[in-house]
Amino acid sequence: MSKVAVLKTTPKTVLKDYKKLMHLAKYQKVLSKRFATILKLNLSWTLYFPACSTEPWQLDGVLETMVSDNYKKIIPVENKTVVTNPWKGAKLNKWLPILEKYNLKFVSLPEVKWIKYKPKSELLAMYDIFPKGFRIPEMFVGKNVLHLPTIKTHGHTIMTGAVKNSFGGLITERRHHCHKKIHEILVDLLTLQKEIHKGIFAITDGTVAGDGGGPRTMVPKIKNYILASEDQVAIDAVSAKMMGFDPLSIPFIKISHDKGLGCGDVSQIDIIGSDIRRENWKFKVKKSPIIFFDRLLRLSPLEPLLFHTGIFKLFIVASAVYHDWIWYKIRGRSIIEQFSSTKWGRLFQTYK
Repeated sequence: MSKVAVLKTTPKTVLKDYKKLMHLAKYQKVLSKRFATILKLNLSWTLYFPACSTEPWQLDGVLETMVSDNYKKIIPVENKTVVTNPWKGAKLNKWLPILEKYNLKFVSLPEVKWIKYKPKSELLAMYDIFPKGFRIPEMFVGKNVLHLPTIKTHGHTIMTGAVKNSFGGLITERRHHCHKKIHEILVDLLTLQKEIHKGIFAITDGTVAGDGGGPRTMVPKIKNYILASEDQVAIDAVSAKMMGFDPLSIPFIKISHDKGLGCGDVSQIDIIGSDIRRENWKFKVKKSPIIFFDRLLRLSPLEPLLFHTGIFKLFIVASAVYHDWIWYKIRGRSIIEQFSSTKWGRLFQTYK
């Protein structure tokens, strides 16, 4: 039976609670010290916004635990998209000082070698999107991977968490083309991970969760939960259930469950730690204008013209202007100001 460890936490105890959580989930049995561990961070926005990307206390707590448990080979990584910058994001989300604290170097995936990969398993959609084949980072092969997502809604996939975190690692910045068959692609990526990685584990931060127009234009809500599991499907199913969704109604969870890649049925998952049976946050998914038109146009006859020619650069500019200059300045800043007065907001400010 799949297990998911869940703990209630506070800003004062979160680092100790992460250690307790990881040991409760027995992460050392999954991530062997004989192999290096890829620490796959989550950067959904170059700018900082609560619940959007890997939180600094999440990274701090996980690394403090791993270092104290004598892990020697830890490689923190993140990729870029057409609208995010990994180095700038690592700075603004306050990852770099934490990595320096533990003598670790941040790796930007566009700067490493990517190799063409031929999967052993049958895939659902990767070759529909990349008919000539696809590449993955060479450094991922033969290593563990530890995902650090947050709990939040997503306009393309209803919710996003551990399974989707591989989307930012195993595909180049051209992964926006995968939105056309996003749920099948996520299942394919989980299949690939099981082929290339020695061990797979996820630690999800739900201290502040994102409701609404995720993964960026959200309403952050303080929930004070952290989760851990080796089953990527199960941890996402539990997160989805807590958010108020039926996990098996989310296509990538249902398909993964049916293919035996993990357990998406919460009734069949052993949830240990805190009692979450009454948790229902009643989150609602909203689509930002960018995601709305992306979904609409990708399914139209104009898709080849709009997304595979120079015209697509206009969409990139439109996304950057809307998110970084319009929404963030008009709506986002006021949300961050309110968040800054909370205990979690004050904890964020303590990181340099």
